[in-house]
Amino acid sequence: MKVLVVGKGGREHSLCWRLNQSPTVWGLHCTGGSPGINQVAKPVAIAPDDFAGLARFAAGEKIDLTIVGPEAPLAGGIVDEFERAGLTIFGPSKAAAQLEASKAFAKLVMRAAGVPTADFETFDDADAARHYVRSIKRPCVVKADGLAMGKGVTVCDNADAALAAVDDAMENRRFGAAGARVVIEEVLHGEELSFFALCDGAEAVALGCAQDHKAVFDGDRGPNTGGMGAYTPVPRYGAEFEARVMREVVRPTLAAMTARGTPFRGVMFVGLMVEGDRINVLEYNVRFGDPECEALMMRFDGDLAETLLAIAQGRAREVAIRLSPRTAATVVLTSGGYPGDYAKGMPIAGLERIDGIEPSAAKVRWAMERTRVKVFHAGTAERDGALVTDGGRVLAVTALAEGLERAVAAAYEAAGMISFAGMHYRRDVGARALGRAST
Repeated sequence: MKVLVVGKGGREHSLCWRLNQSPTVWGLHCTGGSPGINQVAKPVAIAPDDFAGLARFAAGEKIDLTIVGPEAPLAGGIVDEFERAGLTIFGPSKAAAQLEASKAFAKLVMRAAGVPTADFETFDDADAARHYVRSIKRPCVVKADGLAMGKGVTVCDNADAALAAVDDAMENRRFGAAGARVVIEEVLHGEELSFFALCDGAEAVALGCAQDHKAVFDGDRGPNTGGMGAYTPVPRYGAEFEARVMREVVRPTLAAMTARGTPFRGVMFVGLMVEGDRINVLEYNVRFGDPECEALMMRFDGDLAETLLAIAQGRAREVAIRLSPRTAATVVLTSGGYPGDYAKGMPIAGLERIDGIEPSAAKVRWAMERTRVKVFHAGTAERDGALVTDGGRVLAVTALAEGLERAVAAAYEAAGMISFAGMHYRRDVGARALGRAST
């Protein structure tokens, strides 16, 4: 089949990399492309928000399946545009994508579905939000209602911090229109997990758990970035836990969405907070996570194109997910200053030592240990024949190995071979799980 991937970040690179290995795929295209993606897919010079142009391209090229990576095109209605043109596309409709595009909508769905979540209130008026903050007299979380690139959530230890977060979103419009409405909810404690399920509107199949690292600095300090690293599987949260999430969260959510007349198709990404035997839903996303996708694609064992086509065609019952029993760990290399201001165009060195142009002792050692290392391009460009930085998150160094400790060690060893001015990465990916495993 011929496949089109929409998006050009690390998530889309990992999808293209895995799709390129699908025996049924003989033509692979990707919007925009990148120096990494272009090695496995043909770039398409059409913007991800030009839905009509992409639909014309897909029809003209006889694309059998389009896969959407980022949330913005989904929230904007790319699936609706393709379906009106009679084209097969993997992802939710604009109405169903509100699960991510509107925190208030998602909370109402959770309430209707009986899904456990934090108590909350929603505000369109800044004065009312400030009055509520002063009245509750306890820590809270202030969330911009709309899409904010993973940066619209502020955990507030006191009223002053919450008032500042309300002003930031609603008055200063730090997140643009996404912050015109806010959701204020109680603070939940525990361990945060990412859970993924493939849904065809009526049925769903579990894709698995991962754990990401959102804060920019070690020890979960500093501002949220959208993702500094991830690993999968997560110790202690195996098949029994996944079955529980499917039973208590995913299937009730699917039923509630269908009852609203907005059936959900695509990837349901559930952000969970787990404390003891209690689980609560923090949020939904409607696409593969980033950098969770990079780690999951390293473990995925099967024909990804056939799997996603079956979901898009309403055949979830035919899908059997196979994941490697090994562990995948991803370390994200970022530009200095990210998630704030950062420079672009910094030359990147060292990738050739990992990708096999220059043999290395480390590469031999990884091979002996059945370890696989792949670097996915999240924000890179090629200028005058040189690879340079072109984003905040630059590279996602991902390793697959026997056990979390080896996977993390291999990812860090590879990260240490790469350099560019201002490069920063967390040094504690997987530390919580490794510490627990050693006790």
